[in-house]
Amino acid sequence: MKRNEKIIIILCLMAVIAAGALHFTGANAVITFSVAGVALALIAIIVGDGTEQLGSRLGPGATGILQSSLASLPELFVSIFALRAGLAHVVQTALVGSILGNSLLVFGLALFCGGLKNGTQKFKTGPPRMIATLMLLAVSALILPTLTTTLHTPGEPHINNLDIFVAIVLLVLYASSIYFSVRGDPALSNQEADIGHAEWSLGLTIGVLAGAAAGAAAVSDWFVEALTPAMASLGISESFAGLVIVAIAGNAIENLIGVQLAWRNQMDYAVSIILNSSLQIALGLFPILLLLSFFLGGSILTFVLSPILVVSLLLAAIVSAFIVFDGESIWVEGLALIGLYCIIAAAFWWG
Repeated sequence: MKRNEKIIIILCLMAVIAAGALHFTGANAVITFSVAGVALALIAIIVGDGTEQLGSRLGPGATGILQSSLASLPELFVSIFALRAGLAHVVQTALVGSILGNSLLVFGLALFCGGLKNGTQKFKTGPPRMIATLMLLAVSALILPTLTTTLHTPGEPHINNLDIFVAIVLLVLYASSIYFSVRGDPALSNQEADIGHAEWSLGLTIGVLAGAAAGAAAVSDWFVEALTPAMASLGISESFAGLVIVAIAGNAIENLIGVQLAWRNQMDYAVSIILNSSLQIALGLFPILLLLSFFLGGSILTFVLSPILVVSLLLAAIVSAFIVFDGESIWVEGLALIGLYCIIAAAFWWG
């Protein structure tokens, strides 16, 4: 284990202990919320390191899918506890925020930083175009239940049944995308030598991932309990808290690995990692949480979104698709993605 990896684990342990102490002593909600958010972000980084070590034993395609899937562990636990607390709207906006954070903010940072250092960057278009197509389909699947309710169609009274059906369709697509990635991603096959080899033992890797999962479960509970009073103290709306703060704490920070890959001009791998992260949330995490919400005993999650969330998702899917379809990028495109993310976040500042 490298020195920086040990430092991250030590900092994470300190943050988890501090968050637990603040929670059980009834400390200020804003401080507890902030420390728990830092702990979740550090846990996400550790999960990323662990999945990279595990995935490197299985090949580059499996590494990408493992990083994209297991990186959502902190967000999964946060969402479960939030649903049990009746915060379905926060979960909705957090899931959408994670998609926007990866597709716009992280992708934009990758293109911006990589373009500044390396100039025009090129990547194979096959897998990114497939991901972009599936993302457009996933966004369409979210738009239709929203229109069913907004337009008061005959299907409105049966919206829960429609949500369940859409969730099942998305999960089938999710399984298909996993099969594609594990069976072999042509754009990544030439990157196998660049992603590194396992440096941790298998036992250490599994132990770190298990410890990170346990820590994520505990910290997520404390994070959600402090969320509502912290929002009230800071005057932050549920929408902004979910879209930006919860989303970044639970998911987007770990995916900054894509920025590092773009900086090293490994664009095939960077684009696949970042876009796959958004796709896993849209096709996997969102429908799984929707189905689980019927059994958790709290509020029911739905695919019916507010119009501004739907438009934001559609814009992100279309813009990112335009960028990947030509197989090259420049830093100005990255700056444009970052700008769009900031505009969307600002629109939710007041709710």
